[in-house]
Amino acid sequence: MPSSEFSIIEEFFAINSAQGMMPTLGIGDDCAVLDIPSDKQLAVSTDTLVEDVHFLSNSDPRLLGHKALAVNLSDIAAMGATPTWVSLAITLPAIDKGWLSSFSQGFFALAKEHSVQIIGGDTTRGPLSITVNIMGLLPNGQCLARSGAKVGDAIYVSGTIGNAGLGLKKAIKADVDQKDPDVGSYLKPEPCVSLGEAILSMANSCIDVSDGLSADLNHILKASHVGATISHEDMPFTQSVKEYMEENNDDLWPYSTGDDYQLCFTMPPQTSISELATYDVTKIGVIEEKQGLRIKFNDGKLITLNKGFDHFQPVSGELGISTAE
Repeated sequence: MPSSEFSIIEEFFAINSAQGMMPTLGIGDDCAVLDIPSDKQLAVSTDTLVEDVHFLSNSDPRLLGHKALAVNLSDIAAMGATPTWVSLAITLPAIDKGWLSSFSQGFFALAKEHSVQIIGGDTTRGPLSITVNIMGLLPNGQCLARSGAKVGDAIYVSGTIGNAGLGLKKAIKADVDQKDPDVGSYLKPEPCVSLGEAILSMANSCIDVSDGLSADLNHILKASHVGATISHEDMPFTQSVKEYMEENNDDLWPYSTGDDYQLCFTMPPQTSISELATYDVTKIGVIEEKQGLRIKFNDGKLITLNKGFDHFQPVSGELGISTAE
């Protein structure tokens, strides 16, 4: 007998729902019902991943399950929230139990790591796409927003920048090596959840780097009505990214490529980051009054970066750059 929508949910998803913070009512009814502690507020985010837009058609389903949750956990991390509940909607061209088994294993391995419980979702037929709705808890009156950056703030970024973009370039080749660190950065990003929680009471603003550092930092600048200058020489680029820039004579490429899922945040200049010693964070620049995002090179040259990846613009690789005055 062919599998039904309900048997898919029961076989691959409901069995993994009993972990983390329990809802009042979870999978099995038309809606989930949640009790929010009186001293908390709810942070909610939704992301959709579409085949051949956000992931390759030949993607390993286990890694895809991990990534589908990871990119949403990254949004929760950017708010400084603690992830709690998630719902999952999958559109499938056909039922493939092997694919579903691997996908759910990747998804729930990461969910278990962060004590996230699945509380509902949907399955339907159509072109492959995955939509995740994630919820997290914050102390009342506290959150990291894009609009809090202040003139004089130091700008930090976690991890390294550009590796996932380079990994994508490698992943589209037939002889892709999944052990390559750059490919791993693209296929299996690790969300900075604990870092987001750590900086909740320290940072003035924060965003996760999903569409490229240029685009995402510009979101902070626009929301905060400020500008910034960052130092190219201080950027956390790995040797592989540096070699790619040199081979292609393109020092600006890493600023526009997406999928890094690192955190970019600002903190008052006097703030001690000794509490963040266990995290890989790098100071890359400073918030300024003059509008715009400027990249400063060792020779004194300033380049203004206007944008990064845009889902509704042709993929050209162009940053929209101009020479700063």
